[in-house]
Amino acid sequence: MSLIPKKGTVYVVDDDEAVRDSLQWLLEGKDYRVKCFDSAEAFLSRFDPREVACLIADIRMDGMTGLELQDRLLERKSPLPIVFITGHGDVPMAVTTMKKGAEDFIEKPFKEDELVTLVERMLDRARSSFSHHQEQASRDALLARLTTREAQVLERIVAGRLNKQIADDLGISIKTVEAHRANIMEKLNANTVADLLKIALGAAAKV
Repeated sequence: MSLIPKKGTVYVVDDDEAVRDSLQWLLEGKDYRVKCFDSAEAFLSRFDPREVACLIADIRMDGMTGLELQDRLLERKSPLPIVFITGHGDVPMAVTTMKKGAEDFIEKPFKEDELVTLVERMLDRARSSFSHHQEQASRDALLARLTTREAQVLERIVAGRLNKQIADDLGISIKTVEAHRANIMEKLNANTVADLLKIALGAAAKV
């Protein structure tokens, strides 16, 4: 049993058992964690969006097709990177999937090295997306601790307003603005104004 940490999860969705077995054998041999599904419906019922993962899916399947699966993931705003397996006649369809954000497509029979390279590229992208999501969630949680008035003061600090201007804007005293600033710094775990701006600007849409 390998003691090397798994590199990430690869979801395989294909209604052909031989293809699933082949991909599982290949990717587990490269130390990826592989989860196989015989239908898009089965995958969607078990998919964990919190996992750093990528998806290899056949375009033509019984029931929900690969294209329909991609649409479902887009509806969920899932950042899961996808590569499609296609037969020769499916290439125009595969181009459509790429226009919708698929990472790539590979034709059957596929080359092992090409597939492994694609998987690593997708997992690199997945790690980056996951890290960004975690940072955003952390910033949102900090900003959620602010009162409405503190959020208003923070918005004006970010805009470069001085304490006196903020006081005039909000109809409060300068001393009250200073108290709000101190509370904001404490709640956001910011030691400097630069720290404060990094947190606030990282979630500008929320401020």
